Amino acid sequence: MLFSKNPPSRFLLLTLTFVLLLSFSININASDPTNFEDDSDDLEQLLALDEQEDQLPEDQDQESSSRFSEAEVLSKAQRIVLELNSDNSKRVIDENEFVLLLGYAPWCVRSAELMPQFAEAATSLKELGSPVLMAKLDAERYPKVASLLDIKGFPTLLLFVNGTSKAYTGGFSAEEIVIWARKKTGVPVIRINTVTEAEDFLKKHHMFVIGLFEKFEGSDYKAFIKAAMSDNEIQFAEASNIEVAKLLYPDIKATNFLGIVKSEPERYTAYDGTFEMENILQFLDYNKFPLVTKLTELNSVRVYSSPIKLQVYVFAKADDFKTLLEPLQDVARKFIIKVMFIYIDIVDENLAKPFLTLFGLEESKNTLVTAFDNKGSSKYLLQSDPTPSNIEEFCSGLLHGSISTYFKSQPIPDNNNASVLAVVGKTFDDLVLNSPKNVLLEVYTPWCINCETTSKQVEKLAKHFKGLDSLIFAKIDASANEHPKLQVDNYPSLFLYKAGDKDNPIKLSTKSGSKELAAFINKQVRPKDQAAKDEL
Repeated sequence: MLFSKNPPSRFLLLTLTFVLLLSFSININASDPTNFEDDSDDLEQLLALDEQEDQLPEDQDQESSSRFSEAEVLSKAQRIVLELNSDNSKRVIDENEFVLLLGYAPWCVRSAELMPQFAEAATSLKELGSPVLMAKLDAERYPKVASLLDIKGFPTLLLFVNGTSKAYTGGFSAEEIVIWARKKTGVPVIRINTVTEAEDFLKKHHMFVIGLFEKFEGSDYKAFIKAAMSDNEIQFAEASNIEVAKLLYPDIKATNFLGIVKSEPERYTAYDGTFEMENILQFLDYNKFPLVTKLTELNSVRVYSSPIKLQVYVFAKADDFKTLLEPLQDVARKFIIKVMFIYIDIVDENLAKPFLTLFGLEESKNTLVTAFDNKGSSKYLLQSDPTPSNIEEFCSGLLHGSISTYFKSQPIPDNNNASVLAVVGKTFDDLVLNSPKNVLLEVYTPWCINCETTSKQVEKLAKHFKGLDSLIFAKIDASANEHPKLQVDNYPSLFLYKAGDKDNPIKLSTKSGSKELAAFINKQVRPKDQAAKDEL
C-alpha cells in the first residue's frame, strides 16, 4: 500500500521535505559477494548478539544495563529488519513464507516517519515468535528491484506470502503493523484463558475488541472470527471465562458478548447488534476513534476513510487546546457516530495549512472551527467565537442543514477607474449575476502560466469596447475566491454572461486572437442594426 496522508480529493497536496537517517540499518556491501551467501545466517548472528546484550553481568552498572537509550533501542530494532538489494531480494522473498517489505526513499519524509514504527514492529513480532521476516528496500538505490516488486511510491508496504505480494491495508503505528501482520499470517484472535494473561494483554494493547463465548463454536463465534480476519486495524481477543473477560471489559453480564475498548474517557462501547460480520465491522468503523482525534501523519489515512463523512476540524495551538479538550469531548458525546471531531495543531503547517488554505485562512494563528461534508465535498466555517456552546450549535446546524456552505473570498476591492473590474467571492452576485449588463469574466490564478497573456488580451479588449455601456469586463482570482455558480477546472477561462441569461454563460476560447474575440463579442452584445466594430 502506498502511504498517503493527503486530504480527500478536493484538498490541496502537502509539500514536504526531510532527510531520512538510516545509520542503524543493516549495510550490505554490494561489492563483496560473500555478504550475500546466506542472509539468514547474518540475521541470526545479529539476533544472537542482541540476546547476549540483553544478558549483561549482574555486576555491571544496573542503571545502564536495565534499559537501552533511545538510540540503542532503535539500533537493535533496525538490525532485525533485513536490508534487501539487487542480489538478495529474490532469494529472500522466495525462501521465506512471509516477508513484510518496506519500500522507501532516503529523501521521503513519510519514509522517515514510518521507519522507526516498522523497526519497533519488527522487534515485537520477533518477541512474539512470528514467522514474518521484516525487510526493507531502498527503492531509489535499487529502482529495477523496486519495479519488479511493484513498488511505485514511497513508502510502500507489501506482504509476500510464498513469493506472492499482497497489498498492505493496515495502520502505520508499530502496534497496528504488528496486529495486521499477525492477522494476515494466521493469528486473527488472541485467546485469553487466565487472569495473568488478561493483565498482560491490557499492558500491550490500548484498543481492542473482546468477545466472550461459552464455547468457541457456533454461528455467533464464526461471525466474530470472520470479522477479526477482515478487520485490518484492531486486535481481537476472546475468552470463555466471564471473570477473566471482566478484567478486559468490566460490564460484561452474559456470554456471546462483543465490545470495543479504547484508552480514553469513552473507554467501553458494547455491541448490541446481531452477530454478522458486516454489522460487526460497521460497528467498529463507527466506534474505533476517540471522541476527539488528533490528526497525525500516521493516522490521516484512517481519518479520511472514516464512514463518518461529517467531520468537524478544530485548529488550535497545543496549549489552547488543552483547555478546550474536555468541554469539546462533552460536545462530541452528543454527536457520536454522526459527527467526527478532529484536532489539528494550527502551528503544524504541514497538516494545518492545506486545510486552512481552503478557507483563505492559512495565516490564522487563533483557534478556528471548520467542517467538511465529505459526501458532497462541502465545507463550513464557524464564524462566531469557538466556545463549546457555539460549537455544539454549529454541529446541530450541520446535521439539520441550516448552516450555509462556506465559500472563501478576498476583501472587497476598490474598482474606481478600473477598466477591468476585480470580482471577489462576496461581489460575484452583484457584479456578475445580478448586473443588468453583459459581463465578460476572466477566471485566473496567480500560478497559471498562460493567465498573464489572457489578462493582457482582456485589458486590450476592455479599452477597445470602452464606449459600449452595455458591456463590463471583469476578472476573478479563482485561487482565493469561490462561488457556487462558478465551477472552473481550467485556467485561464473566459466567460460571457449575457444580460438576461446569466445562468448560461458562454465559454470563449482563450486560444483565439484579439480580433476573433472582438468579433464574437460584437455579434453577441451589440444591437443588430449597429455596425460591428471589430478592428483593433
